[in-house]
Amino acid sequence: MSAQQFIARMMMRLPAGMLRSMSKGAVLTVDGREIDPGVGFLTAQAGKGPGIHTMPAADAREATRAGFAMMNAKRSSDVGVTELTLPGPDGPLQARHYWPLAGKQSDALVVYFHMGGCVIGDLDTCDHFCSLISARTGAGVISVDYRLAPEHVFPAAAQDAIAAFKWVRDNAAQFGGRPDNVAVGGDSAGGNLSAVVAQEMKRLGEQGPSVQLLIYPWVDTVDRTGSMESCGQCVPLDTQTMEYFEGLYMAGDVDKAGPYASPGRTEDLAGLPSALIYTAGFDPLRDQGEAYARRLEDAGVKVTFREYGDLPHGFTAMSGVSRRAKDVNIEIVDDLGTALAAAGASTRPSPSPSQTAATQDQAAS
Repeated sequence: MSAQQFIARMMMRLPAGMLRSMSKGAVLTVDGREIDPGVGFLTAQAGKGPGIHTMPAADAREATRAGFAMMNAKRSSDVGVTELTLPGPDGPLQARHYWPLAGKQSDALVVYFHMGGCVIGDLDTCDHFCSLISARTGAGVISVDYRLAPEHVFPAAAQDAIAAFKWVRDNAAQFGGRPDNVAVGGDSAGGNLSAVVAQEMKRLGEQGPSVQLLIYPWVDTVDRTGSMESCGQCVPLDTQTMEYFEGLYMAGDVDKAGPYASPGRTEDLAGLPSALIYTAGFDPLRDQGEAYARRLEDAGVKVTFREYGDLPHGFTAMSGVSRRAKDVNIEIVDDLGTALAAAGASTRPSPSPSQTAATQDQAAS
């Protein structure tokens, strides 16, 4: 644990009233919701620095990398990790494979995409969260470092996500998994990419994800209403930062209402895989995530939806300093474990009569 992280943890143990009084200038209440006192203090301190929307992309990446390192918990010691590359549409993509060292091992796999507006973030951004998924669900996790803007503009990230999912699905046995139980997941921009993958596999008529995990997903780049307005000054994601990401990634003539940019606007959602969707109360993306969950439900898709009204955008990377974020992340991962088990049971071939009889004979003997 770094000295900064230790100090942050100690400060966040102060009484709630004291933390609120020390958080002047931050958005502590919005739309009838009140932020967790410790997290509110944390975002208040973060809000005192220069916004990343004022920085060149390279500087923004360095600044946020340091911030994530301070807030995030360490990788779980219950998983093994291997660095690897997988083929992308424009060259190799860096990736990271997590697998459980002990306990229950599942034949499910999860392809995960980190947050960052398709401009910032890397494999370390979601390192703890991916390790948590593997440790608690028993599934293997492949975290993918897709191309970022402004070096690689729309639809580069979406193309990388689709290629990565297809490769993992087609090579599932290499990771101890099955091609019919490969889930896709991500937070924020990673949620966007996950939704795009699920929809694109349906359009192609190919084996798609068994489950889609969408955490505070960015699914509508046209939306400017509701929480996009009321949470426009929240930290760490505000309206200016969202416009910064969008301007860099979707530069040029882009159909922002199209399925690769705004999967939440796709008309036909029937037949998509079961969805786990989570939103944060203090987040411009809050309402569009819930709207997508409701539209999926209306289309007959099985949906688990939870809003964590006292947390901000980015809470998957706050387990190192916030007990509340840590508990929420565990709840999400346990939901995923349940969904993966259900998906695996529904697609796993039933034993033949001869296999059943052989098993019964072995038990009798």
